[in-house]
Amino acid sequence: MKESSTSQRLLSLDTLRGFDMFWISGGEEIFAALAKVTGWSWAIFMAHQFTHPDWNGFRAYDLIFPTFLFMAGVSVPFSLGSRLEKGVPPSELIKKVIQRGLILVFLGIIYNNGLFHTEWAKMRYPSVLARIGLAGMFAQIIYLYTNKRARWIWFASLLIGYYAFMMWFPVPGCGAGILTMECNPASYIDRMIIPGRLHLTIHDPEGLVSTIPAIATGLMGIFAGELLRTNDEIIPRNNKVVYLMAAGVISLLLCLVWDFFFPINKNLWTSSFVLCAGGFSTLLLGLFYWVIDVLNYRKWTFFFVVIGMNSIVIYMVGRYIDFFYTAEALFGGILSYFPHSVAVVGEVIAYIMVQWAFMYLLYRNRLFLKV
Repeated sequence: MKESSTSQRLLSLDTLRGFDMFWISGGEEIFAALAKVTGWSWAIFMAHQFTHPDWNGFRAYDLIFPTFLFMAGVSVPFSLGSRLEKGVPPSELIKKVIQRGLILVFLGIIYNNGLFHTEWAKMRYPSVLARIGLAGMFAQIIYLYTNKRARWIWFASLLIGYYAFMMWFPVPGCGAGILTMECNPASYIDRMIIPGRLHLTIHDPEGLVSTIPAIATGLMGIFAGELLRTNDEIIPRNNKVVYLMAAGVISLLLCLVWDFFFPINKNLWTSSFVLCAGGFSTLLLGLFYWVIDVLNYRKWTFFFVVIGMNSIVIYMVGRYIDFFYTAEALFGGILSYFPHSVAVVGEVIAYIMVQWAFMYLLYRNRLFLKV
């Protein structure tokens, strides 16, 4: 299928990336604050949605991480695809792909442990950034060295192979087909091969084994990116929206069926979870693409674009800069004159806006962390 030769940025993708990161940079706290001070049923429901299930299940908060990985995949046909079309060999591009993946692993280690701050035996090596780096890296390698049909075979093989491994591998002392935190094969192997400590002692939600099916999440993004990059004369934009929406619904239906045999579980990144999170991510991308790039409603996007253009910075910076202190220093005095309920919500909004102002300074001065 012929593709467009341009590699222009999709405003909808930058906006969705910023929208996604907004919720882990303080956005979710708005609902928690409203639920606390008002007791409104809808606020309590939304606050609950921005928590993780103890084990099996799916809530809105579980979508943030895989959507970011999915979007990393969407950008691949635009970044790597354009260079392949110009005749750059995969052997030249793979160096940058591997470098990017390893840098994200390194940044994840710093995020978890600081620099020379944690004893080697107590360091946590798995991380959100490491999963994005490794899963994204392998998804890009598959993209570089395979055709479209082979990529779909890889996608299906990853999901089915992970399912077979998790259900049939016998964990010593537990047996096969048991997916509790103590007995599942992924956690068992992680305990044997990962140095340092695991996040939950016996299990790490960003463990090495469960990174394998996350490659399929990146591939889902690549499939969507290939569709969006296809020349508009071949597939009109409205049709692209329809295809994205249809793909999202089909993915969700498949995940619901698979859930009966292989529960939706973010901690294990089960195959059903891949389809569930990927389905919602595809629907969100279709919605943002339709509103922004098809209907051309763009004025509202700036707030999220400022965040999305420096997504790794907004993720990491909260670990090292106390924005709560700054927000309190700037707005705490004013908020003290308001009723307690207003002040509680106002504190969260002030925190978000201080973070956004910092991101805007970076954006205005074109300071972007590119990995």
